[in-house]
Amino acid sequence: MVNQASLSVELVGCSNFLPPSSVDFATEAQGGEALIEFAGRACYESFDKPNPRTRDYDAYIRHVLEVGHMALFEHATATVYIRGISRVAAAELMRHRHFSCSQLSQRYVHDDNPVVVPPLVAADDALLSLFQRAADESRFAYEELLSALEQRLTDEHGENNALLRMKQARQAARMILPGATESRLVVTGNFRTWRHFIGMRASEHADVEIRTVAVEICRLLSDQAPTAFGDFQIDSLPDGSLMATSPYVTDF
Repeated sequence: MVNQASLSVELVGCSNFLPPSSVDFATEAQGGEALIEFAGRACYESFDKPNPRTRDYDAYIRHVLEVGHMALFEHATATVYIRGISRVAAAELMRHRHFSCSQLSQRYVHDDNPVVVPPLVAADDALLSLFQRAADESRFAYEELLSALEQRLTDEHGENNALLRMKQARQAARMILPGATESRLVVTGNFRTWRHFIGMRASEHADVEIRTVAVEICRLLSDQAPTAFGDFQIDSLPDGSLMATSPYVTDF
């Protein structure tokens, strides 16, 4: 019986702000939000905050959202570590070209070979049994194919360069593994990119798995940068899954 992977999304890095000694500027904002405010005020050198309506950093950032000056959000970045995501969803995530991604090598296959089970399948015992049987069969086929490839390469090349032979065998055998196979990746994006990702992928029309990932990232970033991401509202859908929406445009 195959093991089912559990989603884990952790924030492992976020921008910090180092005030320049040559500029008389102070803010109560932290990290990425301080960077956004500083970059915006640097555009007009309004470090003395002359407008009382946007003197507080949170009011300033909300104003930036309202007017759509999203280039300022590109100065702040956040990095997440995602585990328990399927190879299919990972491929969808990496279609967002402004991210920087480091993915677990697909030559590497865990001994327990966990898979991600779609909620629609998990909710039905018969479908779950069929899904698990298919995953078991693909794992068996992978191991048989891997063994045969390793033996063939050994017969052809002897004991020379064993590491290369192992890599070649794995990269050929992995093609038979299902898209549900668990992957892991580190993803870095600026705040504008993350807002775009959440806006696109946390909507009710998105695939359930990547929507779940997007909602978890929305929660993490809303805690880390509550003004820059606090406009997103997380709600439940009729099927019990979650979505996140914002009143502001999140497209590039």
